[in-house]
Amino acid sequence: MKTEQPLTNKRLLSAAILCLFALFSAAQRPLPLRLWYDSPATFFEEALPIGNGKMGAMVFGGTDDNVILLNDITLWTGRPIDHNLDKDAHQWIPKIREALFKEDYRLADSLQLHVQGPNSAYYQPLATLHIIDNSGGGASCYRRELDLDSALCRDFYVRNGVTFTREYFASHPDKLIAVRLRADKRSAINCRLTLTALIPHSVKASDGQLIMTGNAVGDPKNSIHFCSVLRVKTADGTVTAADSSLYLHGVSDAELYFVNETSFNGFDKHPVTQGAPYSEQAANDIAHAMSGTYSLFRKRHITDYQRLFGRFVLTLGASEYDAMRTTEQQLRDYTDHPERSNPYLETLYMQFGRYLLIASSRTAGVPANLQGLWNPYVKAPWRSNYTVNINLEENYWLAEVSNLSEMTMPLNAFVQALAENGKYTARNYYGIDSGWCSSHNSDLWAMTNPVGEKQESPEWSNWNMGGAWLSQALWEHFAFTQDHNYLRTTAYPLLKGASAFMLRWLVENPFKPGELFTAPSTSPENEYITDKGYHGTTCYGATADLAIIRELFRNTLSAAELLQTDTALQTKLRAVLPRLHPYSIGKQGDLNEWYYDWDDFDPQHRHQSHLIGLFPGHQITVDGMPELAQACARSLEIKGDKTTGWSTGWRINLWARLRNAQRAYAIYRTLLTYVSPDCYQGSDRRHSGGTYPNLFDAHPPFQIDGNFGGTAGVCEMLVQSDGQRIDLLPALPDAWKDGQVQGICARGGYEIAMTWKGSRVVSAIVKSKAGGRVTVSYNGKSVTLTLGKGQKAMLK
Repeated sequence: MKTEQPLTNKRLLSAAILCLFALFSAAQRPLPLRLWYDSPATFFEEALPIGNGKMGAMVFGGTDDNVILLNDITLWTGRPIDHNLDKDAHQWIPKIREALFKEDYRLADSLQLHVQGPNSAYYQPLATLHIIDNSGGGASCYRRELDLDSALCRDFYVRNGVTFTREYFASHPDKLIAVRLRADKRSAINCRLTLTALIPHSVKASDGQLIMTGNAVGDPKNSIHFCSVLRVKTADGTVTAADSSLYLHGVSDAELYFVNETSFNGFDKHPVTQGAPYSEQAANDIAHAMSGTYSLFRKRHITDYQRLFGRFVLTLGASEYDAMRTTEQQLRDYTDHPERSNPYLETLYMQFGRYLLIASSRTAGVPANLQGLWNPYVKAPWRSNYTVNINLEENYWLAEVSNLSEMTMPLNAFVQALAENGKYTARNYYGIDSGWCSSHNSDLWAMTNPVGEKQESPEWSNWNMGGAWLSQALWEHFAFTQDHNYLRTTAYPLLKGASAFMLRWLVENPFKPGELFTAPSTSPENEYITDKGYHGTTCYGATADLAIIRELFRNTLSAAELLQTDTALQTKLRAVLPRLHPYSIGKQGDLNEWYYDWDDFDPQHRHQSHLIGLFPGHQITVDGMPELAQACARSLEIKGDKTTGWSTGWRINLWARLRNAQRAYAIYRTLLTYVSPDCYQGSDRRHSGGTYPNLFDAHPPFQIDGNFGGTAGVCEMLVQSDGQRIDLLPALPDAWKDGQVQGICARGGYEIAMTWKGSRVVSAIVKSKAGGRVTVSYNGKSVTLTLGKGQKAMLK
């Protein structure tokens, strides 16, 4: 290990590092990370989420009728993609280009409709479990909570002098959802259990269990089918079956186990003719559940979960756990009194994002969707699909930096599926027979075609940058892990394929020979007004396209160089990169979103896609390109701070990357704006982007990407990195002048623990997972470290 100041006593250094680690360990999570409420949930946005990465539940916690909504992340409408879909659509591309180069944007917009395919499938709700208390009498002393430290949900209430306790968890290792019902008086539990669903289903009750079978909405011969089993274990009392229900009478303690399997057998397998043996698998799952004990399942669940969640510890400011105000009240007060701080709530929200990712992203090839995996609607908003022009990307911004690298594996496998289907989209819609591409929306079947059904606006329908942008997540996984085998076998082939398509998609600028850009082009979901007054969406050379392509080509080139392969491709990428149409600054001092300095139809539009090169990209930096960085800041100023939840999450990261700590923090506070549940109609209803009572992100309606973007934003304020340099506290707001973090990660394969006081780093430990050389900047100075694999360095 080398530093700027030679170490004279390695033994003393090792002892100091051990001491510092002991201090960090002693400080680990001094306050309980807990969402809590003093009433049952009435609305979805008040219920508490649990999940094991495949199955999820929303716990309402009613005293008379405890409603538990259930989901399975593999239950969707639809079936595999037809690879001959719209096989002649590509013939329209030359006609669109001709219209564009004649500046006939109206004609280009209309022609784009011919290059559209079907919209995505719908993610489906699975079932609803009702636990109906038949005891009679009023309930009091109610409390409901979700403990993020253990991923256990509980509620309690008193009825007829008896305290009833219920505990819920979703176990990944044992593939089940467990509920334990307890009473502090023997034989006091008397309840009814039912399973219902909003999709086609049937229920059979017998011998202490409920079996529900059914299928996603649509033709049963072409739909995913499912089998759910609810089984009851009791030590005393009776369990009887009648009218598709189970009745518990005179029970002191009951364990409920819920399992579900679907016939989904892969993105390219028909769910019926090639489907998985879901009924047999469900039978095996419930047999496993009945062979173990609640305490064993609970212990395995906690061990498995804490192995992931416990890696990252954060304390912001003088946090104090508030045992008197519910989480909802804290959120309301935080919104209504911006002069007051609540570092505990800020920490809780940040860690809640990590909790949600663990709970929703552990199924191979099936990443977290727009709602994670918690969806109550048959026709969910935006189909609860994968929206790939920002939202799916934002879902995974937190994964690597907050030490949840494994949670990206579902996304990696999903991108592989997109690449397979994307070869046919490239051929059919764009006439390109090399590489692959993906578009604005996708689903369980890894659809890649442009959507719109030949009738919707090109502003979201006609966009083929999805695969290229998602490929950045693959490179980021390597950048943080330094896993060269992963780079060689998984990431690089996908990067290479995405680059192959984009090399063919680029065209020479007819107005500036030698320059390359995209045509047709759009800037996701935004609209322009030309200098002649036309209000449209289709253009050429949109800034977002070129930012994505730059990032893709640079990452592909770096990967090829590291792997010492494809020298011809390396040469081509080096030649093409400087030919891409450059960034430009507009008349308002902002970064131009369009090829020309056109006005936005909506200057406060929620999308800021032209800033991709700033974040999550690495092209525009405060130090390296100060003029462009200032133009990005000006773009954000023009857009203002009032926007949707996911957009707010993105803006936190953008301001942090610009090193504007106070603006980043102000936007973080904006993200924590209290929003009423969607169906709430009281006079004090609040409807905006922000946060619901259960801390779900409000677009509105609920989208989980804002949660994930907010968590990533906190990390971006604390640590920034590019593989060669790590900046500690680059955008630390005054409100967090004291604090500590353990387990935050940096590109290059580094993990950091640090404490700061008065906005200055007091001590830090940098650990190298793979070995390497890195410069760490903090407190106005820089130290260069050379570390071996597994080595640590202490900084003061």
